This record gives sequence, structure tokens and C-alpha cells, in this order.
Amino acid sequence: MGKIVKNKKNLKKIFTYIKCDYARYGKSPTLFNIVADIITSRNHSFSYCFWLRLASLPNAFYWIASIMHKRLSKIYGIQIYPTTDIGPGLCLGHGINIIVNPNAIIGRNCNLSHFTTIGSNDGKAAIIGNNVYIGPSVCIVEDVIIGDSSIIGAGAVVVKDVPKGATVVGVPATVVSYREPGRYIRNRCETFVDITKLENIYKNLNKDYL
Repeated sequence: MGKIVKNKKNLKKIFTYIKCDYARYGKSPTLFNIVADIITSRNHSFSYCFWLRLASLPNAFYWIASIMHKRLSKIYGIQIYPTTDIGPGLCLGHGINIIVNPNAIIGRNCNLSHFTTIGSNDGKAAIIGNNVYIGPSVCIVEDVIIGDSSIIGAGAVVVKDVPKGATVVGVPATVVSYREPGRYIRNRCETFVDITKLENIYKNLNKDYL
């Protein structure tokens, strides 16, 4: 009985995250819309996030979610482990060839574009803040800290910390602007979910199960 109750609580947390992820794609996060998109595979980027979330904690759909997550990982060349600490409102731009080290920490409302690598050879990967936009073909190396509302331009190689609200470009990445921080992060999850409640859910999820 206790296991059933825990699984129900896990599902409630997971579906809160799924709603936030779905909203980032500019659609109303109703149950009907989410299920319709999964059945028709209209948005494979969201489909990947959907199964990733369901595979992150024990629940009634865990095994099928694990199978679907592995299947989509192979099809689209995405390697994001279900145990990775990722906040709500994840958006995968184009949803192909994205690699994230399982030790990385990613905040809420983050965009990961195609051909992005967040890697580490030493077991300590990047900490990425909230409302961060990571452009195509970006490489983030080792345990750097990416500040809230920062923007990492296409093709950048990040080897040192990025200040809050900064736009960085180049190899190695350097700050070129502090103009309009977070301007590419649209449809933020706090528009649809109370942010204080959301943060408590996120904190309890990590504390209890990860």
C-alpha cells in the first residue's frame, strides 16, 4: 500500500514537470493536448522530455517510459539520463544530438539546442541556472557555473563561469553583452504553475528520490 501511495505522489510531481515542459513549446498544457501530442508524435522534442520525466522516478509507467526513453535516445542521438537533476520547463530545440553529463545540474526554463554537449571527464559537470538559453553546437566543459538568464551563442566553447545575465560567444566563450538577459526564454513555466509551490515540489523530489 505504501508503495502505491509513493508512486501516486511521484506521478503528481512528474506530471507537474511535464506540464511545464509542454508549455515551453507555446501550447496550453492541458491533459488532452499533451496526450494528443504523444499519440501523434507531433513534437518529438517534447515526446523525449515526456518519457524522460516518466523514467526519472518509480511509478506505474516507469518500465514503459524507460523503454521509450532509450528508444528515442537512439533515434535522435540524445543522451540525457533520467537521473540528471533538471528543473521544470525544459525545452529541446530541434531535439537532436544533445549530450548531457548525468552529473550536470540544470535549472528551470532552460533551452538546449541541437548539437549541444554538456560534458566532463572528471565527474563534475556544469551547474546551469534558471532561464538559460544554450545555442546550437555549444560545448560546456567541466564544472563551470552558468548564471541565471544568460545566453550562450552558437558554437561557443565554455571553459569558465558565465556571469548572470551575460551573453557569451566564441572559442573560448567571452562576454559580449548584458543586454536583455533571458530574452530567448519564452513561455516560462511560472506562467502556468505557482513558482513557490513548484520549487517546493522540486526540492522534495530531489531530497526524497534522487
